[in-house]
This record gives sequence, structure tokens and C-alpha cells, in this order.
Amino acid sequence: MVKGLIGIIEQLSDTVERQQEEITLLKDEINVLKGQKKRPKFKPSKLDTNTDEKSDQGSTDNKRSGSTKRSKNQTLTIHQDNIVQPEQPLPIGARFKGYRDFVVQELEIQSCNVRYRLACYLLPDGSTVTATLPNGLAGQHFGTRLRSYILYQYHQCQVTQPLLLEQLREWGIDISSGQLNRLLTENHDDLHEEKAELLAAGLQSTGYITTDDTGARHQGKNGFVTHIGNEWFTWFQSSDRKNRINFLSLLRAGNKGYQVNTCALNYMATNKLPAPQLALLANTPVTNFGCEEEWSAHLVQLGIVVKRHIQIATEGALLGCASENEALGKLAVISDGAGQFKVLQHGLCWVHAERLVHKLIPLNEGHREDIAQVRDEIWSFYKELKEYKKQPCDTKKSALSKEFDRLFTQKTRYELLNQQLKRLNKLKSSLLLVLERPEIPIHTNGSENDLREQVKRRKVSGGTRSDLGRQCRDTFSSLKKTCRKLGVSFWKYLNDRISQSNVIPSLGSLVLQKAHPASAY
Repeated sequence: MVKGLIGIIEQLSDTVERQQEEITLLKDEINVLKGQKKRPKFKPSKLDTNTDEKSDQGSTDNKRSGSTKRSKNQTLTIHQDNIVQPEQPLPIGARFKGYRDFVVQELEIQSCNVRYRLACYLLPDGSTVTATLPNGLAGQHFGTRLRSYILYQYHQCQVTQPLLLEQLREWGIDISSGQLNRLLTENHDDLHEEKAELLAAGLQSTGYITTDDTGARHQGKNGFVTHIGNEWFTWFQSSDRKNRINFLSLLRAGNKGYQVNTCALNYMATNKLPAPQLALLANTPVTNFGCEEEWSAHLVQLGIVVKRHIQIATEGALLGCASENEALGKLAVISDGAGQFKVLQHGLCWVHAERLVHKLIPLNEGHREDIAQVRDEIWSFYKELKEYKKQPCDTKKSALSKEFDRLFTQKTRYELLNQQLKRLNKLKSSLLLVLERPEIPIHTNGSENDLREQVKRRKVSGGTRSDLGRQCRDTFSSLKKTCRKLGVSFWKYLNDRISQSNVIPSLGSLVLQKAHPASAY
């Protein structure tokens, strides 16, 4: 009884502390609205970075190592040579001793209007023949370089449309706001297709993905954007919901079908779909459905109308369709623990797991000491997992499993901390998936870094207005981030695709080429 009362008191105290924190945040917002200063921000924790191996020399030594400084002009292409003579008269007997080079980098910005005079001929049969425009123009009154620049400024540099319009007009480009919007959103079908192919290649690249989602408003309503990626590719897709049905729909990689197979039935049984409904789905002669409408009609025909039953059956059918892709058989999904991502081989992010302990509010000095001790032990264990990833072996695997049990079954003086440790202990299989799959990451930092792009655009632009605009936001964000990971210049990529040169291979093929050595691990 005493322990129970102590637990209740700690929970109430924790609630009061959190409410006080929320009140303080609201006061900060009021101060900002009044033009006053708010509380200073503190830098985020670097405990994860501190678990990396240190170099023999400090950062200062690396900066001042005494190594030979490279010449900045070695990689520059000289486009113009200007010979400059001394201004003062040279005395008799002066001898020429060569030149002292001084390189200046410059940028030329000017409009260039080209008039194409297409020759027209009248043939003897009365028909006419007219010359065609070069590839890449396709009836456009704006050149390929200009269109590439507009896309680069908007998506890479995050310049808003009004500022971009003002800049172009100052440079002598005669363009309206409507034309600018059309250049940003229309006639990008090839890029949309390449982005769709990118996910299929990414799922086959390394056998694992990290995933996360965030808010993304569309047409004045709350929406969501889901990130799927790994070290070689990034893929975004916006939707109106964030649940497991949506995530499994994305894993189909463009396939719109639903399938009732062994994988689907096993999922339905595991998630406790009632036996009568499960038998109806298992005994139906039709197992493949081409679209959502066909699947919904099939459920109605079988009499499966309860919302919970429809959800489980739909999730199973989506997983059954996705399982037809052989790459998904070994796919590990690493997430922050959100329920919609708990499919296939599910792994959890250790940074988010530690955050549950870090967010606890100590009520006395003993609680503060216990939280600090447990956090130190978690990060020490995290460092050992990093070492195991480099050199996995059965001995280390067994030792780490035992250390996990000791760490998350210990009892402290803080009851809420004990409850969090007990909760994390139940997630052992997901947190220690790395022991079975040493190649997978143990955090979702990559997903969070990639999603910052969407968060910044949401803060600047608020949201998208048209479905085409939302599609372009997902496409160009995916292509830009993937180019960065592959070491491909996004500027050169845009010029290559807009001019239809196609010298740069598809990003999907580059992902498979880069990730091939990693998949062999």
C-alpha cells in the first residue's frame, strides 16, 4: 500500500511539473507576441556523438596539423586571361621576368533571349514542313537552363515564389506569377516516374530502411508526409492519414493491388481477426484485387463491415501484396516506435528509447542521481552495440543480451523510472534486432535529418494548395536528398533531366550500384 501511494504521489508530482513546463512555454509565446524576450534555448544533448570513437588528436590538432594546404586554384578552370602591365613608366634596362598569377572567381548573370526561326516549306502536294525546336524546349518559351535554375532555387535553396519572381524580373526575365507556378509544377511526369522507381530500388538496396513522418498541411487541412530511406536514398510521400494502412500502401512501391495469401492470413490471425471473418477470407476463391474499390466491395460481399475487422483485413491484404516483392522478405524497418511502422522485422531507435528516461522529471536528489546513472548505463550499452556492429560474434551477442536484461530489470528509488525500464524491457526483441542484423542502424537520425526539409518548408510556406504542387514537393525533395547521398550534383541533375540529355543514369540504378557492396554484408 505504501509503495502504491508513493507511486501515485510521484505520478501527480510529475503531472504538476509537466503542467508547469507547459505554462512556461505558453508564457514564452505571450512574451514573443508582446515583443519581449523569451527563455534562452539550450543546445541539444551530444551523448550519441560522444559514444563514437575519438581520434588520437583533438579538433584543434586536426585544424593545425601542419599538413600541406592545398591550392584553391588547382581545380579551377580558367576561362579568360587578362594581362595587366605596370601603370608607371619602366626605366631603360628593365627585364621581363614573367607573370605573377592572381585568380579572381566571378559569376556572370544576364538574360539571354534566343529567337528560333523555324524554316517552313510548302511541298508539291500542298502540305507544309516546319523545322522542330531542339530537345528540351518542347514548345516552352523558357530555356532549359532558366527552368533548371527556377527549380534549383525553389527546391534546393528554398526561395519562395514571390522572391524568386522578383529576382527574375530584376534580371530582365519577362515572366508572370502564373507562368512561374506552372514551371514549378507542370510537365514533370518523367521526374515523378523516376521518384516512384526510386522506392522500389531503395527497398532492394540494403535490406533495411528507416522511417518517420511529420505534419504537412494541404489545402488548409492537416496532412502528413512519410519518409522512407537509408544511407543511399530518400523518399517522401504525402497523404491525409498516418496509420499502418497508409504505410503498408507505400511499401507496395507503386502496386495498387490487395492480395489474400499466407502472409496476409498469418497477419490477420496474429492481430486477432475473429475466426468467422478469417475463415471467410481464407476460403474465398478470389485472392487478388486490383484496386481499393474492388477490395472494399469484396469485404462488403463477405459481410465484413465492422470497422476494426475491416482495418485488420485491409492491413493483412496490403502486407500480402507487398510480400510478393522478394526484397521485403528480409526488410528491417527501423522507427521511433510509432505503431504504424510496426511491421515486418521491426527495430527501434535507441535515441528515442533513451529519450523516455531523459524526459522524466526528478522530484528529489535521489531521483536525479538514479536517472543520471541509468542514462550513463544506457549510453555505455549503446557504445557497446556500435562496437558489436563493427565486429559481430556470438560471444559478444550473448554478453550484450545478458547486459540488456540486467540494465532494464534493475530497481531504482524512482517508481516512474522503474516503469519506463520495465516498458523498454518488453521491447527487447526490437531494440536488439541489431544482434541478429549487424548491418542495420540503431537509430533513426537519418530520417529525422531528412524530414527537417519538410518541417522548414512547412514553417516558411505553410502548406500546398494543389494536388500537383504537393506531388512536386514530394518528388523534388526525394530526388534532391537522394542526389546528395549519392554524391550527384543536383544542379547538374536538373540540367540533365530538363534538357532531356539523360547522361546521368537513373537514381534508382545508382542506388543499386552504390548499395551492392553493403547488401553483401
